[in-house]
Amino acid sequence: MDAKELVGKLHWLGHDSFRLDGPPVIYFDPCELKAQLPKADLVLVSHEHYDHCSPDHVKKVSGPKTVVVAAAEAAKKLRGARAVRPGDRLTVAGVEIEAVPAYNLNKFRSPGVPFHPREAENVGFIVTVGGVRLYFAGDTDQIPEMADVACDVALLPVSGTYVMTAEEAAAAARTLKPKIVVPMHYGSGIGTADDGRHFAEFYGGEVVLLKAES
Repeated sequence: MDAKELVGKLHWLGHDSFRLDGPPVIYFDPCELKAQLPKADLVLVSHEHYDHCSPDHVKKVSGPKTVVVAAAEAAKKLRGARAVRPGDRLTVAGVEIEAVPAYNLNKFRSPGVPFHPREAENVGFIVTVGGVRLYFAGDTDQIPEMADVACDVALLPVSGTYVMTAEEAAAAARTLKPKIVVPMHYGSGIGTADDGRHFAEFYGGEVVLLKAES
């Protein structure tokens, strides 16, 4: 498989929710799912905020053999989930999973209090499927640890306010140097429908703008 083939199997379900068709079927932060969707082999949850960690929607896509891997605070809300912290590595359903840091540097809910503090140990995920490395950044700013991320496809938030702006995400993409970037975290409740296009203009590299399916 190459990066384009993998992106061809990727479905944006709105906000930061994605499904990667398999085998195995992988969901990232499944929330606000409207359609009847395929059952997951693997569910990955980046942090405990309600718009990323939804026990009801995780249950909706789970079957008897589904494995749920979540940041430690999110795992407390998800029955049977495996808790991970930045730096953890594991293999599930033949998928290599790396949990990497995700946090804010300059997005604050009040002076000096970031929306996503580093000490919360929220995560992004790098998964290797068919030899292709997919980086799901989670809710994050452009952080120094991105210099150590090797990926073929990067899913990057671009809305600003709680995460990187489109311009900041373009700078992050130039650090990451993936083959393809798919912008996320825009156009539904936060940011505007144009944020993805603005990101593509700032970045200049290969970008796939997916249409939200739910």
